[in-house]
Amino acid sequence: MTDLEEKLGYAFSDASLLATALTTPACRMDHPDVEDNQRLEFLGDAVFGLLSADAVFSAYPWEREGPLTVRRTHLVSGAALADAAERIGLRAHLRQNAGAAPIAPRAKALADAMEAVMGAAWLDGGLDAAKAIFEKLDLPIDEKLNEWRENPKGYLQVLAQARRPPRKPEYVVVRSEGPAHAPTVTVTVRVSGMGEATATAGSQRAAEVAAAAALLEMLDA
Repeated sequence: MTDLEEKLGYAFSDASLLATALTTPACRMDHPDVEDNQRLEFLGDAVFGLLSADAVFSAYPWEREGPLTVRRTHLVSGAALADAAERIGLRAHLRQNAGAAPIAPRAKALADAMEAVMGAAWLDGGLDAAKAIFEKLDLPIDEKLNEWRENPKGYLQVLAQARRPPRKPEYVVVRSEGPAHAPTVTVTVRVSGMGEATATAGSQRAAEVAAAAALLEMLDA
């Protein structure tokens, strides 16, 4: 096993699959005929979706679909996968074009490569290979989520989209008063089948955030 394979917890039978997974699209600037990792990234995204859904479903048997959806999204977010890529040293193995700038922390290229490696593992060894790598990545499955406090609009949207059929929060400005430099804006948010809430703040954006938080509190009550 190579150093990278040891950190991944899986030895590839077809080393060319791993090499392709580590080839960024920018590499084709110098080598137009080389295959980059975008197709494997597409496959790996689906594999991560399956494994993360299974992981949170097993870890949180008391939670309903909405919170589980938030956990799954958080578990394999771009930031989480980029952090995992950093922990296993994936950055040092990526193939780029000559003279390319260093890859920034939490760069999309790191998350994309992590997904591509997972896609390559699926092709090389199926579900067992993918699971072996997934378990090595130390993804934040136990992290306490306060998504509705940190991003109430985003959390409300996730909960709404998890409904069957998917819903979409609708924000309506009920009233806007006061001078332009110091307005008072009242907004109502509605989600079909989930209710509505109204809040007032010093801008439309702040009022929308407050209204979303108010509706989430109602749903959590």
